[in-house]
Amino acid sequence: MGDRWHVEVDRGVCIGSGMCVNHAPDGFRLDTARQSHPVAPDTDASEPVLTAAEGCPVEAIVITLLESGEPVFPPEE
Repeated sequence: MGDRWHVEVDRGVCIGSGMCVNHAPDGFRLDTARQSHPVAPDTDASEPVLTAAEGCPVEAIVITLLESGEPVFPPEE
């Protein structure tokens, strides 16, 4: 992919399903309150991280291009 991403998890929306950890175990961790956190908020673009965002049941994961802030997921409508 070649791009660099900024990954955020909206903790007010996250329900701690763990789907993100299942899809991208190197990209996300759950804390003791079962809230998701990106392992590295600024990271290389990766298919597992995108799959985790797409698979989040409450769409708590937001990915933007690091340099421009342009949305990667969810896409702009």
